[in-house]
Amino acid sequence: MFDNYTFTLASASPRRRELLKGLDIEFTVEPGKDEREAFSEGMPHFAIPEFLARHKSETFHRELAPREVLITADTLVFLDEQILGKPHSPEEAAAMLRALSGRTHIVTTGMALRTRDRIHTFSDTTEVDFKPLSDDEIAYYIDKYRPFDKAGAYGIQEWIGFVGIIAIRGSYFNVMGLPVQRLYTELCGFLC
Repeated sequence: MFDNYTFTLASASPRRRELLKGLDIEFTVEPGKDEREAFSEGMPHFAIPEFLARHKSETFHRELAPREVLITADTLVFLDEQILGKPHSPEEAAAMLRALSGRTHIVTTGMALRTRDRIHTFSDTTEVDFKPLSDDEIAYYIDKYRPFDKAGAYGIQEWIGFVGIIAIRGSYFNVMGLPVQRLYTELCGFLC
């Protein structure tokens, strides 16, 4: 379907690679430069992931080849007005999971598709409900799974997702970091 294009995924995430493979699109992985993700204080929360994905695309470290499509993404977890990024320590991960315990939160992935001459951005949002989590469950998960590379300090596809998530409204794969159905639909519109 996309035979005339080459695709580059600018992400170091093994989950994003795994999910993109599911679309049967041949692609290479070339993470962009590691930059501090910054946005203005007054930016509406819902706009931040898409802004960050666009920024990653526009600051990619090299020129794109003809008919190359660069795919960038950024996933954030929102609890009320608070942004839960990637935890930097076991204590920060535990605090995030305690905050999510027994509550509903929002996971939004912003994405950018870019060729040499145009860019298209979009985002996808999923609501996730956690059961109340015990301190023992939180400690077990952090010790065994080390969720320091995951926004909100958890991976839905890991143990904590199996035992702790009681409902989701929206894309499961979005919570993993790549809303593949939406990505496919957007690629069709962008390239076809």
